[in-house]
Amino acid sequence: MSFVGKGWSFPPKLDDRDRVEMASEDVDIRQAMRIIIMTCPGERVMRPDFGCRIHELIFDPCNEATAIVAERYVREALTRWEPRVRLEEINVIPEHDLGALSVEIIYEIKGQNDRRNLVFPFYVIPQQT
Repeated sequence: MSFVGKGWSFPPKLDDRDRVEMASEDVDIRQAMRIIIMTCPGERVMRPDFGCRIHELIFDPCNEATAIVAERYVREALTRWEPRVRLEEINVIPEHDLGALSVEIIYEIKGQNDRRNLVFPFYVIPQQT
């Protein structure tokens, strides 16, 4: 029995046999991590604490201070909601010309000695000049 497990693919869709498509192993974990980061706390009625507070930064400037806070929010959310991974490093790099924070998550699936990474772009609203 696998510790990692499997679940519905995201976004939900049907496979070629008209069954719900499933995601397993690393694909399931990567999709779960994206769901956690993309969900604002309060968005899920039956689980109001679920999600990542990074969305509070949408109107903040694209700079190092915002990147530090974003790193903390991502680390807190993934530590709480994705127990199948061990976070090794989270790097948040402000991309000023795009008005985005590039979030790189380096992790290891617990019980495996295989380092993985996930890059997630988070766009902030550019400041008016």
